[in-house]
This record gives sequence, C-alpha cells and structure tokens, in this order.
Amino acid sequence: MPRGDGTGPRGQGPGTGRGKGGRGMGRGQGLGAGPAGYCVCPACGEKVPHKPGVPCNTMSCPKCGARLTRG
Repeated sequence: MPRGDGTGPRGQGPGTGRGKGGRGMGRGQGLGAGPAGYCVCPACGEKVPHKPGVPCNTMSCPKCGARLTRG
C-alpha cells in the first residue's frame, strides 16, 4: 500500500499469512481431560466426581451399573 489507501498488492497485509489464529489442537486439549471434572453415565445421567488416574470408562454407575464416560 504505497499511498495507504488500500490499493496495494493482493494477498499482502493484515489478516493474511501464517500468523496466529489457526484452528489446530492447542496445548492441553488432547484426549485426556485432566484430573478434575466428572464421569457421566450415558444411561441415566448420574454424575460422579472423576478420580485422577482412573479412566471413567473403567468405572460403573452407582445407580444403574452402566459404564461411565467422561463428561
């Protein structure tokens, strides 16, 4: 933009290129959901506090006995 009036070459300027703002998986957003949160029963909706180090799908619902999922 030699004159600052927006008539510069196409594809060059703010908002183009490979800067920040991508939509890839960021840090800390992988498959593990971290130590806090709940395990949820897909059958009855019961919520159980997640126990660190214990995958939710290895736990059974205290109400109906179904396998829990991470919620």
